Amino acid sequence: MPTIFSKIIAGEIPSHKVAEDENYLAFLDVNPVAEGHTLVIPKKEVSYLFDLDDQTYLGLMKFAKQVAPALAKAVPCLRVGVSVIGLEVPHTHIHLIPLNRMEDINFSKPKMKMSAEELATIAERIRKAL
Repeated sequence: MPTIFSKIIAGEIPSHKVAEDENYLAFLDVNPVAEGHTLVIPKKEVSYLFDLDDQTYLGLMKFAKQVAPALAKAVPCLRVGVSVIGLEVPHTHIHLIPLNRMEDINFSKPKMKMSAEELATIAERIRKAL
């Protein structure tokens, strides 16, 4: 059964894409914990990060490493934090989160409410920084 991320990959659900190649996709989280919160996924549908084959795993990390500096330029921060939780969507994904303090990566706090226009503007800033 396709996940919501597989539907985003297929274009069945809209997203605010920031980077894409034939194997990976990065897009903004619509329920961010911080401005610029980006999800990086393999296009191959695998539920658990450590079930990825080595090539896909390393490629995913390399792709995330390419997106992170652009994210930091687009959303000024001290660092870009990385988190892999994988409980909400059964499709491997990495969270890239601009950090200025530890609380910025707290997933138990209320999520930010951002309009589609705000998300589109942030996504464009990240794409320009790539």
